[in-house]
Amino acid sequence: MTFEEFIAARLGALVRYATVVTWDPHLAEDIVQNVLVRAQSRWGRISRADAPEHYVKRMVVNEFLSWRRRRAAQSVPLSGDVLAAVMPAGPDVIAERDERDAMLRLIATLPPKQRAVIALRFYEDLAVEEIAEILGCRTVTVRTHLMRALARLQTALPATLVTTGDQP
Repeated sequence: MTFEEFIAARLGALVRYATVVTWDPHLAEDIVQNVLVRAQSRWGRISRADAPEHYVKRMVVNEFLSWRRRRAAQSVPLSGDVLAAVMPAGPDVIAERDERDAMLRLIATLPPKQRAVIALRFYEDLAVEEIAEILGCRTVTVRTHLMRALARLQTALPATLVTTGDQP
């Protein structure tokens, strides 16, 4: 697959993925653009990899994490653009939208690595081992980030949204 074919097939998915990781559609576009500029010069090596898309997604996560280190930490306001990019269009019940909005706002408050793990695990539906490979860390580190993120989300959620195992 050539670089141009890869871009034609996967650009939209990469931008959506970056939007979920960054929670900022404009930053996501910048990060994807930076990653693709670097990937183009290395495409011969990247395309020979078993999963070039996973490699590029790892580049996106690494670029986001280094971007966060380069810039002063700031809160990211969750705008309607982000919600439109993350949530599918179509009919929805207002109560479900309220719950989804509350969850998205809570996820946006997580530290970058925890947010990346949540995005990779639940948005990309990747296994812990695949996430560890993408983030370049051990599986126990991914599990720790996931556990801490879920614990933080559970304590921050209103009691009416938390589902316990003993409910029918």
